[in-house]
Amino acid sequence: MNKDLVQTLHSEAVKAAGSEDTWKNYIRYRENVYYPYVSENIENNLISEANWMIRSQNVSSEDLGLYLSVGDICFMDFGQAYLNEMAYQHFGIIMSICRKKALVIPMTSNPVQYANAYDAKDNPNGKIHLMRLGEIKGLRYHSVLFLNDMKFVNTARVIEVKAHVDQDSTLFRKIQQRMMQVMFLRDDIAW
Repeated sequence: MNKDLVQTLHSEAVKAAGSEDTWKNYIRYRENVYYPYVSENIENNLISEANWMIRSQNVSSEDLGLYLSVGDICFMDFGQAYLNEMAYQHFGIIMSICRKKALVIPMTSNPVQYANAYDAKDNPNGKIHLMRLGEIKGLRYHSVLFLNDMKFVNTARVIEVKAHVDQDSTLFRKIQQRMMQVMFLRDDIAW
């Protein structure tokens, strides 16, 4: 998260809590709760929890003045998760919008995941649930999609739109094709 977003989040949380002291006491308490279980992710948990406190009663991102489109690449809060699920604050691409919810495919710029991603030409033995996007205008790094982590979420989870992939583009159609392949993948059928 950038400094301005953290400051805004803190200000909104203090306002919701009623005072700076109440908020600080709450944060100290929650740190003590999280520490024995998820000490390496305390900050991410607290940010997600604060985002949830501020945004969970919004019907959609429109309540926050944010109007989304299919193909938007957004910085968003996926919240807490189990192992092997995308969690906390990450980017995601919106593949569909239905009744105030968006079908989102989470993504990362992690170079290890990028290297492991399937690519018909460059990495035919790569992991099929990972899809390389390459460089996208508006993003700083090459990105990779976690196709097996797509889900419908309330659009109020979106913090900021960072880039866009036109839904009539070749790239968007490739994402849709890979998405369908992963959705209906069977272990008994060769890829």
